[in-house]
Amino acid sequence: MAVSRAIRMPDGREENRMGGNGDMKKRNPFRKVVICFLGLSAAAFLAVMALVVYVDPFFHYHGPLKGFPYLVDNQLSQNPGMAKHMEYDSVILGSSMTVNFQTTWFRELMDLQTIKLSYSGAFPKDQSNIMKIIFEKEESGRQQVKKVFLGVDVITYTGGVEQTKYPIPEYLYDDILWNDIQYVLNKDVLLNYILRPIADPDPTDLSNVYASWWTEEYYSETWVLHNYTSPAQVEEESSPDDFVEAVERNLAQNICPFIEENPETEFVIFFPPYSILFWDGVLKENHLEATMETFRYISKRLNAYENVTVYFFQDQEEIICDLNHYADYSHYHPRFNRYMAECFADGECVVAKDGQEGKNIDQYLEHMREIVMGFDYEELLSRK
Repeated sequence: MAVSRAIRMPDGREENRMGGNGDMKKRNPFRKVVICFLGLSAAAFLAVMALVVYVDPFFHYHGPLKGFPYLVDNQLSQNPGMAKHMEYDSVILGSSMTVNFQTTWFRELMDLQTIKLSYSGAFPKDQSNIMKIIFEKEESGRQQVKKVFLGVDVITYTGGVEQTKYPIPEYLYDDILWNDIQYVLNKDVLLNYILRPIADPDPTDLSNVYASWWTEEYYSETWVLHNYTSPAQVEEESSPDDFVEAVERNLAQNICPFIEENPETEFVIFFPPYSILFWDGVLKENHLEATMETFRYISKRLNAYENVTVYFFQDQEEIICDLNHYADYSHYHPRFNRYMAECFADGECVVAKDGQEGKNIDQYLEHMREIVMGFDYEELLSRK
């Protein structure tokens, strides 16, 4: 509050003058400290933002800097940036069933410059989210996508059309700049994806990014059976068409639009080889016919497009009936990723389109049924 004080003038007169604020400012020793602190804080924030934008460990603004030891281990946060700014002409999409593909195989076998953008536990919506970015990149005039290799897990296609395995960081999937503050001022990004790689450089090999952590000793029947619990028997059998409606909604909203809008891109759809224990669960939960119909419906629906090729690996008896090929009931050894890549190159295990010569989906599923119904699950589970 301002106060009045008397000032004696040179001629002896006194004059009242208001004082207070100016003098208080002069007498306040903390003002400059606060201003300096705020200035330094602002400078620090700007420096962090500039560093994150420059290194860009999630590739949100640009591709990788030459020589920086990037750590790539976060599918949700790093896939959209890689889809937007990496150079490639083909893509591997799917769940953890696809993480052990090596992109060098696709160069060796098919002369493709491939990028892997897997999402563990991916739902169709996860595939849609990343394909939107992939094909927006193509529309911007950059390299055309020749092939999309999409692994299909039938169970996830029975979920909701908006369902994702994990909540996605929306600010990394959109083009809105103001919400990027969650990225450029992110402590985890700074510490774990910029400073840690600088201090202990061990750059990720992008040809084998997201590869599973299991080492050779985990691929064994003993390990798989030790960690497997057979479901309780369900008495009521599911109807064969129980899953079809949900599957059709997912295809119509999350998959087919990209196939239809990109006729120059070949979509390679494949069903990976789960172990026989997957089918033990199907039988115990009493939805064998519904699961078979799901395979049939997806295959026929997608194979009807000229730019789609379907591969069926589920009935590979020598693979799926030997648990020494697996680390759990569904995840197979990386050598079978190599085998599938070779099949993509030479056409083995392809599903013939309607009217074409070759093994069609009904024949594959008939063989699958013979394996499933003829297997001795009780004897296998007795080895636990």
